[in-house]
Amino acid sequence: MFLFDDYECIRQSWSVRQMRLVILDSYDDVSLWAAKYVRRRILDFNPGPDRYFTLGLPTGSTPLGMYKKLIEFHNAGKLCFKYVKTFNMDEYVGLQRNHPESYHTFMWQNFFKHIDIQPENAHILDGNAPDTVKECDEFENKIKESGGIELFIGGIGPDGHIAFNEPGSSLVSRTRVKTLNQDTIQANARFFDGEISKVPTEALTVGVGTVMDAREVMILITGAHKSFALHKAIEEGINHMWTVSAFQQHPKTIFICDEDATLELRVKTVKYFNGLMHVHNKLVEDPPEK
Repeated sequence: MFLFDDYECIRQSWSVRQMRLVILDSYDDVSLWAAKYVRRRILDFNPGPDRYFTLGLPTGSTPLGMYKKLIEFHNAGKLCFKYVKTFNMDEYVGLQRNHPESYHTFMWQNFFKHIDIQPENAHILDGNAPDTVKECDEFENKIKESGGIELFIGGIGPDGHIAFNEPGSSLVSRTRVKTLNQDTIQANARFFDGEISKVPTEALTVGVGTVMDAREVMILITGAHKSFALHKAIEEGINHMWTVSAFQQHPKTIFICDEDATLELRVKTVKYFNGLMHVHNKLVEDPPEK
């Protein structure tokens, strides 16, 4: 029988330094588990008008399933975002906010317009700011003024980059203007009718250090094409050529992946973390009433 004291023991175990890897069967399972974890964290925090829960958010295809599940929780009356503040990871420089490929458009179309978050509490970098350096500095200040980020969620690229912190980025970097490398530009051309000339060459992005400052980090990794990046992230040393590896040093990092993403992991690694799933799954259950 799962008692309240058992739940408290598991929850408080996060107070010690550790890295978790949650391995699930499929992308859909990753999306549901991640959404349940976000919901659990918000409910545990018990936000209110004088106490906002602050959430860092990514764009891209990986978190879409999680966003859909969070919307379902909201629509079912199981989750409220009225007292939640969000800070997005990045935005292209030079795209208008209403451009179909801007991250403003992505977030509002896929998440924000479907929940009860207050518009002024959804923070996204402005890639058209007159002074982009000032915009980045002010973004960092807004995070600090909000009390820091409770949970920062991220996805990664096949080369192990998080946000637009591409290989070679400083592992103590802050929010800044970043020139995109040719590989990133070519990869993103598919979103711009396949025309490289239409892809922005710069972006505003939070730094690795910005994400490291969060009290907790959750990284979603799905698909065989990201399996080598997951291997680099958790089985080898910290390396600025694989910026996601920096989160080995974060006191509360949780990686969530599907089976396909484990293809490059050692059998011993997979077996070890699979053996902890009975503990990990309790983190997303509703705690019994006291």
